[in-house]
Amino acid sequence: MKKMRLDYSLTAPEITAEKLSAFAQTVKDARNMLVNKNGKGNDFLGWLKPQDIVSAEDFANIKETVKRLKKSCDTMVVIGIGGSYLGARTVIEALGDKSGIDSVIFAGQTLSVAYTKELLETLESREFCIAVISKSGTTTEPAAAFRILKELLISKVGEEVAVERIVAITDPDRGALREMATEKGYETYPIPANVGGRFSVFSAVGLLPIAFAGIDIDELILGATESYNALTADDNPMTNKALMYAAIRNILYREGKKSEVTAIFEPRLHYMIEWWKQLYGESEGKDGLGIFPVGAEFTTDLHSMGQCLQDGERTIFETFVVVDGGFDPINIPKVSDNLDGLDFLVGADIDAINKSAFMGTVLAHRDGDVPVLIITLPDLSAKSIGELLYFYQFACGVSGYILGVNPFDQPAVEDYKTNMFALLNKPKYEEKGKAVRERVENTLGKFIVD
Repeated sequence: MKKMRLDYSLTAPEITAEKLSAFAQTVKDARNMLVNKNGKGNDFLGWLKPQDIVSAEDFANIKETVKRLKKSCDTMVVIGIGGSYLGARTVIEALGDKSGIDSVIFAGQTLSVAYTKELLETLESREFCIAVISKSGTTTEPAAAFRILKELLISKVGEEVAVERIVAITDPDRGALREMATEKGYETYPIPANVGGRFSVFSAVGLLPIAFAGIDIDELILGATESYNALTADDNPMTNKALMYAAIRNILYREGKKSEVTAIFEPRLHYMIEWWKQLYGESEGKDGLGIFPVGAEFTTDLHSMGQCLQDGERTIFETFVVVDGGFDPINIPKVSDNLDGLDFLVGADIDAINKSAFMGTVLAHRDGDVPVLIITLPDLSAKSIGELLYFYQFACGVSGYILGVNPFDQPAVEDYKTNMFALLNKPKYEEKGKAVRERVENTLGKFIVD
């Protein structure tokens, strides 16, 4: 069976055999720190062996929970932000909801009033359950959404039934959500203490919603496990695609390529880009370092960002993620006139045209001095997506260690929250609130153009 492949042919002339050879030991050292669990942040490597993140008992129970919920519910609302929802959404959007409707809806990832209003209106006609995902239970966005949606659920079915329709995925021992779940009697699954949110897609965080959408979680884990076996067994960057990817992006970074554009030609991979942006942005962007992760969806963005990508400042490189096959053909029809000039495409398959657009773009951007990597998936299946996501996770750990940072912490993500809590008068933030409000008054609104 075909597997995912990495083609780095079009990273030359920036990447040469000599550079890769000179960099090989650095890459091996980083790989060994990850596999041997002796690098920075090694207490957050519970994701490294994907088949062991969830116990066999919990894996079976997840399937039983889905069966139980589907007897009375047509919709699951997943409440979470960042890694608590992006992994599940990536898989579901890529593979499609197998239930025939949008049976998994996401909340708690935004504070938008318009989004919340539309969500509440949608749920009025749905029989829904809730999967609330948070290690602490106090993160503002999901906590606010849970309050609102829990009350809606209670108003529809009563408190006793609502308890049966709420599943909490949270810290196994502590935190507000764990305390609430114990008090109310919600069914629970653990977020392993040694797995960070952005690495949690193969835990219950991802598996419960993915299973509710009717996707085969056995195949997903199989793809990740096969990837783990291959990537951990080989320490040679020339034959290990994750090590090669980590090596190339760090060599390019050291030579002034400060941004990586991950580009797709399949819209169903849109949330894979969003997941990738969090994974690499949060893992590498620290200590004044890090490749800036950018996403592009082609051919759409070729008509907006194309000029800059082709001819702008040469500080970028591109990684294309494409799907080799597995699509039913849709052909261009013959019409009575040729006013649009498309008769040369009569009988051509849309996917073949898309692949020609992809190759044309790759060659054009390489001609524009953009180094190009190509990741090719054999198809859009649970197994292939599992392999892709694990590849990215493993390569991220190696790449972060090459960069010299701790890939598994996020020391700066709380900064905006501190200011927000101060402005909202959260208890214990009163003194900070005064200073923040004074800063807003003294710095914003002084120079305005109407």
